[in-house]
Amino acid sequence: MNLCSITSGSSGNCIYAGSDNTHILIDAGISGKRIENGLNSIGLKTSEMKGILVTHEHSDHISGIGVLARRHGIPIYGTRGTLAGIAASKSVGEVPEDLFREIEADVDFCIDDLVISPFTISHDAAEPVAYRVSHGTKSVGVATDLGKYTDYTIDKLKGLDVLLLEANHDVNMLQVGSYPYYLKQRILGDRGHLSNELSGRLLCELLHDNLKSILLGHLSRENNYEELAYETVRLEITMGNTPYKPGDFPIRVAKRDCASELIAV
Repeated sequence: MNLCSITSGSSGNCIYAGSDNTHILIDAGISGKRIENGLNSIGLKTSEMKGILVTHEHSDHISGIGVLARRHGIPIYGTRGTLAGIAASKSVGEVPEDLFREIEADVDFCIDDLVISPFTISHDAAEPVAYRVSHGTKSVGVATDLGKYTDYTIDKLKGLDVLLLEANHDVNMLQVGSYPYYLKQRILGDRGHLSNELSGRLLCELLHDNLKSILLGHLSRENNYEELAYETVRLEITMGNTPYKPGDFPIRVAKRDCASELIAV
């Protein structure tokens, strides 16, 4: 299994995952040109993608989907609510209906040799999901845009080889920042985004001997920065009820504007 963050942040998200034979995207919230450049940096092309898994219909996750669908005919996988949101989005433009593939949370499906496991997340979208992608005994997970986590979330993310997990904001930066009150409440709410602290606490529930790599993603440009997210998550692991230490695992921060290195397991 391979995973690479093409971009991850509040202004646009696109993640590559795949095996040696099958390549997919999780979200396409940046321009087609940027996606192509990001894939080229790891030796791939957009035309090689077998599908786009969409987490939800917000613009920072779908803005490039129309271009990719029309140019390359790539199937688009999403829940009924998400696909309806894409179809209704004026910024995406027309997407051929025959490219839509409706999925359901907690119902696995396959794209060639990849097994896809979508699961429900708590976010203010129509029918949002996160994804676990497996090939043989290896698996990667991408979980962003979740205002809270539960035992269900923990169960769906256990035993991964690689995890990209949201660390969206620093609570203090958000509270004293320039965002209007309603937006602050939305982000802090149960259907908003995970803070650095909550990201670290969730990680404490997921650490295991065979976890190869952790990527922190979907950082807010205004209410977070890379060093703060990294150090806060490490501190939560240090203080958490876990036998592991932060130095036991490679922890990186996914870039907002460029591709990360390819992680292969």
